[in-house]
Amino acid sequence: MQPETTHLFAQICSFENLFQAYRKARKGKRSKDQVAAFEYNQEEELLQLQDELLAGTWKPGAYHSFYIHDPKRRLISAAPFRDRVVHHALCRVIEPIWERRFIFDSYANRKNKGTHRAILRCNYFARQYPYVLQCDLEQFFPSIDHAILCARLAKIHPELEVMSLVDRILKSGEGVLTKEYQMHWFPGDDLFAGLRPRGLPIGNLTSQFWANVYLNSFDHFIKRELRCEAYLRYVDDFLLFGNDKTVLWRWCEAIQSRLVCLRLTMHPPQVYPVTNGIPFLGFRIYPTHRRLKRKRGIVFQRRFRHLFRGWVNGDIPRRKLDDSARSWAAHASWGDTYRLRSNLLGQYNLSIRN
Repeated sequence: MQPETTHLFAQICSFENLFQAYRKARKGKRSKDQVAAFEYNQEEELLQLQDELLAGTWKPGAYHSFYIHDPKRRLISAAPFRDRVVHHALCRVIEPIWERRFIFDSYANRKNKGTHRAILRCNYFARQYPYVLQCDLEQFFPSIDHAILCARLAKIHPELEVMSLVDRILKSGEGVLTKEYQMHWFPGDDLFAGLRPRGLPIGNLTSQFWANVYLNSFDHFIKRELRCEAYLRYVDDFLLFGNDKTVLWRWCEAIQSRLVCLRLTMHPPQVYPVTNGIPFLGFRIYPTHRRLKRKRGIVFQRRFRHLFRGWVNGDIPRRKLDDSARSWAAHASWGDTYRLRSNLLGQYNLSIRN
């Protein structure tokens, strides 16, 4: 057993780790009923959770699911708060082990590897190379195969208690995304392939982390075997840059073959000059500048108009209106959007109420 995996379960279940996990899980959510109830008896709740984990009797609760449109329609599934504490406790211990194994240019759900870092990196590569291969995976979270994911996790974390906890969290999400998944058949599949457990609920901290674990070997394949020097991935969207379109299309064929091993498929890929602008993370990125996608401006305008009416009618506080404006303006400022921001926000008379 590798030294770094020794006694991992004891670390996960330690009171200090559970307490820190609870603090992270409640951040920004202390006004929620579940969180407030847990916080009222936090020591007793954490001790009970610790006892259940050590005894192997902890059972995840049911998810609360709802759809959002931001901008695509997505099914979000929220686990009960005490389950989210367990998710944070697990990730606090095993995520640093995986962080050392991830490539530099995989983004999302990693410290200092957010949307804006990915945008800057895309901009950098667009200045270095004339062509880009753009790919995105189909039904990524609904397609993640539990057996393949568990095999990757068990290779690094062979402790039975750790994998038993992983298995319980995975099983709690079985069926949540069934309606979001359209069956794909792969070479060698039999009639039982349709019954393979799959899918990670969008909204779980563990799901976001495990998505990177699931694609880690794929990232290394592109870097080590294809030897693509300019590659970046943000969840299920990834870009490969190069000097030759023929090479990029050859890489695309290899990628499609590799994805079969992960039981994943992708939308039709595209190879084009970077001077056309790369649609990525809500922006269109050029070698020399960045533009916010028009649809993102329209979505914000509709949402802000609704908030503004609520504020005028006295239904929401001014702070909520200001926070929305500042948040969107800060994000939009990563593109050349000064005039757009001025036009969208300048049309509202925010001084009509005190």
